[in-house]
Parts: sequence; C-alpha cells; structure tokens
Amino acid sequence: MIFRTLSHLWFVAPRGPRLGYDEVSRSRFRVWPTDLDVLNHMNNGKYLSVMDVGRYDMIQRNGTLKVFKEQDWYPVVVGQTISYRKSLNPWMRFWIESKIIGFDDQAVYMEQRFVRPDANGEFEIYAQAYVRGRILKKSGGVVYPDEIIEKMGADPAMFSVPEAILAWGQASRLPSTRAEAPSIWE
Repeated sequence: MIFRTLSHLWFVAPRGPRLGYDEVSRSRFRVWPTDLDVLNHMNNGKYLSVMDVGRYDMIQRNGTLKVFKEQDWYPVVVGQTISYRKSLNPWMRFWIESKIIGFDDQAVYMEQRFVRPDANGEFEIYAQAYVRGRILKKSGGVVYPDEIIEKMGADPAMFSVPEAILAWGQASRLPSTRAEAPSIWE
C-alpha cells in the first residue's frame, strides 16, 4: 500500500485536473497479487485501504489538503460502510470515484465507488461505500464543519447528504464514555 499511496500523493494527484469541492475524483488502480484473498479476488480489507488513497487523491486535487496543512489539521475516519456487488479479480483495472457529499454537526460524509467500464463503456459499480470522517487539530481538539467550510471557501448549498446516510452516521456513532455505551458483553 505504501507504493500506491506515495505514487498517488507525489505523481498522480499533482498531475490530475484540479477539482471543485463538489466534483468527483476518479483514481485508477489495478488488482495486484498482494491484494488477493484465498478465494483469488480482492480482499475486502484491501478495499478500505485503497479507499484511503482515493480520498487523499480527492482532497489533494480539490485543494482541501492544502487548507489542512495551513491550519495544522488532519482527517480521520470515524465510520464507514461498504457494499460489494461484483468481485475485482487479479490484474483487473478499476477506478475509485470519491466525492464529498456533505456534513452533519460533527463530521464530513464522502461517497466512494469502485467502478469498471462495462461493454458499452459506461462505468459499472462493483462496490460502494460511505465514509464519515472528522477533522482534528494537531494541537488537540476537533474542527467542526462550519469552520472547515469557511476555510475551504465552499458554498454549503453544494452539499447534500441523503437522510438514510445521516441516519446511518447517527446510529453508528460511538458514545464519548464507556458508561454511555450499551454493551452486549455485560
């Protein structure tokens, strides 16, 4: 993964077209032998790792990474869900489409899709994921969406998170303390 990550950060994203905050980033990959599981298709955990690279490509090309560096902020994933439709097999080329879809009171939501061209040249979805991320300060603390949007200079009206995804985000939040957490273990 380090090779993919560094090649995208140093060579691919800087040469890619600049994107608006509401545009889709498309990053190209290939299924390598090191991506495979015992069933000879891409391992489900590898999808999540490749999604990281796709998100960094997106935030580098839309200028968000520059804002993060200037402000000493960094992104972290706090939740994600993925659905698989078709297998990615050895040596297949595929693309990751990444897009910021919006914010709730604490986090940013992104959609990511693994796609390949079909017989008609249209991109067919092989897997689709939603990611909920937080932005943290290197000095400690959380950056809230209003401040992120302001520093990016983005128009909040360009973003819209579907209600079902907001409900998933709310339902999947972990409580701040152990005492607040329902547990099946106790």
